[in-house]
Amino acid sequence: MPTAARLNLSAGIASVITALALVAIKLWALGATQSLSVAASLADSALDLMMSLGALAAILYAARPPDEDHAFGHSSAEDLAALGQAVFILASAGVIAFAAIGRLIAPVPVSLSSETRGIVAMVVSIVLTLALVLWQRRVAARTGNRVVKADSLHYLGDLLPNIGAILALWASAQFGFVRLDAAIALAAAAMLAVGALGIGKGAWDALMDRAADPHVIARIETLARTQPGVHGFHDLKTRRAGSRLFVNLHLELDGDQSLNAAHSIGAALKHAILAEFPGTDIIIHFDPARKTAP
Repeated sequence: MPTAARLNLSAGIASVITALALVAIKLWALGATQSLSVAASLADSALDLMMSLGALAAILYAARPPDEDHAFGHSSAEDLAALGQAVFILASAGVIAFAAIGRLIAPVPVSLSSETRGIVAMVVSIVLTLALVLWQRRVAARTGNRVVKADSLHYLGDLLPNIGAILALWASAQFGFVRLDAAIALAAAAMLAVGALGIGKGAWDALMDRAADPHVIARIETLARTQPGVHGFHDLKTRRAGSRLFVNLHLELDGDQSLNAAHSIGAALKHAILAEFPGTDIIIHFDPARKTAP
């Protein structure tokens, strides 16, 4: 298995193990405190577990090499998983927001209990989440895997609700401000929704073969324009599927040179692109450059 695939797999396994631990810790904390902000965090972690399992399956599937039916590989599975993650996150945000609004408008506030136990549980959750996010970000930086990035984003988003839950529990224990719990849960739901929309847009764009980011295209154009022996280029097409970038490009070369010379120029450009965007699938076509009139 390639190094990138092993790194992605390690991030997926770490995500599942962490999600299991967080669900267990927060379930205990919810039973002890009856805190809605803890419940919001628990719901998010439960969905994290489901999505982490789906992401791990997608990583395993996407790592499969190209075959007769999938000549360009299986990396689009990463985008499908990321899109599913976005839908689940939006659904959980809606449920949490509904419950939070119900508590905010209730005539009698719901009291909390065992706040200290809840605070300890949330602190442990923050430490576990931070460790996972640091590893996921390291993996994503090296592999560019979209599923790992999405997983890292919503785990990073968990930190603020966890901190908010600690604040709500502290305010309840010290001052009896129990409605702060629901307000923080509502803010956490809004943050989850915004993050989900961002994840979903990136996955949808990839599934619809949207071109790569403008700065990526501009850099490829610069590499092609400055490559020795290249007289021009046209029909540059890019797309993303999962963590892979696909590039299709027509180079304009001296039509009188040998095929070996033309191939060497194309190979040099391909190596230059791969040096900046590792793992890119590149197809280069050779066209004779137009000769200027004497």
